[in-house]
Amino acid sequence: MAYEPKTKKTTVKIADFIAAVENDTRREDAKVLAKLFAKVTGWKGYMFGPTIVGFGLYHYTYDSGHSGTACVIGFSPRKANLVIYSGINPEQGTVILAKLGKYKTSKGCIYINKLADIDLAVLEKLLKAGVANMKKTWPITAT
Repeated sequence: MAYEPKTKKTTVKIADFIAAVENDTRREDAKVLAKLFAKVTGWKGYMFGPTIVGFGLYHYTYDSGHSGTACVIGFSPRKANLVIYSGINPEQGTVILAKLGKYKTSKGCIYINKLADIDLAVLEKLLKAGVANMKKTWPITAT
């Protein structure tokens, strides 16, 4: 049986998803992020899975043969924090991240409590670097 990814591009409207975010600060921050991501990419956003606001698509195939499609960059306004999928490996973005403000990272995500904790101009630079990084690595499809 072939692997069926759970996270796929959907037809849910971003505005509807953001309007349903319960936390007022998280909801307002999501509106700001949606505008910023659109500005940085020049692409129309879409929902990727039930909780990720994505921009651009890329198709990947790993050496193992596993393949799929994911958003180039995106974010998710989760209950605990804002999750940023920047397209840049935290090790690659060390210089930019040092100027970002208060955040945490994991494998490929940046976790922010609220936008007031970071410098949005630095986040914009990070996102631009992430898109450039992804374009070097994978074929990109604007949406």
